[in-house]
Amino acid sequence: MDDGNEGDRDKSTSAPPPFRAAVDALRAARLRPQIEVEVTPAPKRLAPFAHALEATVVDGDQDLADGRLVLLHDPDGHDAWRGTFRLVTLVRAELEPEMAADPLLPEVCWSWLTGALQARGLTYGEPSGTVTRASSHYFGGLGERPATSQIEIRASWTPCEGLGGAPDAGAHLTAWCDLLAQVAGLPPAGPGDASVVTLPQRRGPHSR
Repeated sequence: MDDGNEGDRDKSTSAPPPFRAAVDALRAARLRPQIEVEVTPAPKRLAPFAHALEATVVDGDQDLADGRLVLLHDPDGHDAWRGTFRLVTLVRAELEPEMAADPLLPEVCWSWLTGALQARGLTYGEPSGTVTRASSHYFGGLGERPATSQIEIRASWTPCEGLGGAPDAGAHLTAWCDLLAQVAGLPPAGPGDASVVTLPQRRGPHSR
């Protein structure tokens, strides 16, 4: 996902009302206390208007997982999106090597995303993305370090637009945070999350 340039297009006074409403909904969302969210510079070349958030799942002074969520808006619509809004995300966490070697891991990880959206009762279209496993092995002067494995989920989807042309961006943010929590190995926040497959193993968290 392109990091873009400094600045945030949603601050423009020319931003259309549906986009301003969607951003307001993001800011008003109530999230789990273990997830720290902050606004970050949004990419400028993907859509006329964009708003970006970064999040980290924390446990005391340790980071369990992190991610980025970008809300894109093109008032004229986009053929590939089949709508005027698009959500783009990147989620990362470290895993135990044995878990990373599971041949079903990509399908399970994708189910975490779709399951999180469905558990919140959200309607969306045109989902796409990738699940990537990466392993690092250390040699020479770094040979004492244990091997590490990381899972990375990159995805995008078109949120259903509601009254006034704005999607329920706050609910999509909450579902995305459910995904982050799932990848981090946290227990579900409520009964609605029980349908999402849990992560059986992950590598020990990083110290902050």
